[in-house]
Amino acid sequence: MSANSQRIKQAISKEAAVFLGLLFAGLVLLPVTIYLVGQSVFGAYGGIGFGDFYGALNEKVRDGDPVAWFLILSPNLGWFCVRLSVLAWRASARID
Repeated sequence: MSANSQRIKQAISKEAAVFLGLLFAGLVLLPVTIYLVGQSVFGAYGGIGFGDFYGALNEKVRDGDPVAWFLILSPNLGWFCVRLSVLAWRASARID
């Protein structure tokens, strides 16, 4: 195996790990945070508790609701925006 293909495999592995980590954050950590903040700001959730909230969110994701998918993928979208901003900053520094 050449050194170039080894670097490509490492880059793909790194990107997959980042994607999976941020997907975990969107599926587990973000709903917990939203529930806790919503409970402290707006009061008790209309359902039984966090399980009911998570079940409703899970149902919306399975039904293909774009807002629920945006919520789940928002950590990844934020990370991609940061990376694009850094790339644009570096590109603008090379132009000057």
